[in-house]
Amino acid sequence: MNTADWHKSTYSSGSQNCVEVSEGTETRVRDTQNRELGHLGFEAGEWTVLLGTLTK
Repeated sequence: MNTADWHKSTYSSGSQNCVEVSEGTETRVRDTQNRELGHLGFEAGEWTVLLGTLTK
C-alpha cells in the first residue's frame, strides 16, 4: 500500500476510540489503536451509502 494522508475523526471522546480516514482511489478506514490490523476500503458509491446509512 502506498503512503496515504490519514485524518483522525473530529468526533471522538476521551476514550481514544477513534477512526482514521484516507481518501484516494478508494476511501480507507482504520482503527487508530490497531493500525497494524489494516484497513477497510470502500469505493466512492459504497462510502456514500455507508455514510447515508449511519446518519439516519
